[in-house]
Amino acid sequence: MVAEDVKPTRKDLMEIKERIELSEQGHETLEKKRDGLIMEFMEILEEAQDVRESMEDDYTEAQKRINMARALDGDVAVRGAASARAETPSIELQSKNIMGVVVPQIEATKVRKDVGERGYSLLDTSARIDEAAESYEELLDTIILAAEIETAMKKMLEEIEKTKRRVNALEFKLIPELEEARDFIELRLEEMEREEIFRLKKIKNKKEEEAKEEARRRREELEAAAADD
Repeated sequence: MVAEDVKPTRKDLMEIKERIELSEQGHETLEKKRDGLIMEFMEILEEAQDVRESMEDDYTEAQKRINMARALDGDVAVRGAASARAETPSIELQSKNIMGVVVPQIEATKVRKDVGERGYSLLDTSARIDEAAESYEELLDTIILAAEIETAMKKMLEEIEKTKRRVNALEFKLIPELEEARDFIELRLEEMEREEIFRLKKIKNKKEEEAKEEARRRREELEAAAADD
């Protein structure tokens, strides 16, 4: 909005003042939302860092146990136990709302299993294979949690950036333009009011001059009539 493009009327002035008030209220609301989102994001970020560390630890532990099982029981036994899985883990996507941002919530089932649920024969395998399977189940569980948190972080960050852009657009563009238009109209109305006052005074002075002239003319007429008598 360019100030010179607006009409300098009191109606437009009232409308612009209302828009300024609404824009300032919206700016304040968006600032609170932005700050709240940042706080939520920082909490999720801290949780994500913990989960990443856990995932690294779980991966290291799982690798250590599978290597131990391969070394002592052989690759054939390990591969045989791995291929004997009875049920594949299932994942169900749900959602939750964080300050207006819909983020995924991953529900996983059949990730962690009891020894008897893994499908391989307990007589043909060792405790080392059981421990390796358990370690990879824990790792998969952590990976699923990390995927949920990472996706939530991405969506939260996108919403924060979008809210920041809206705050900046109001603060640095729309509100200043509206204020400029308001000031322009107020200044123009003041000028118009002064011009009107000047015009009215000029008309008043002209009428007074005309009245004086009319009074003088009539006085002269009366004096002339009296002189004729």
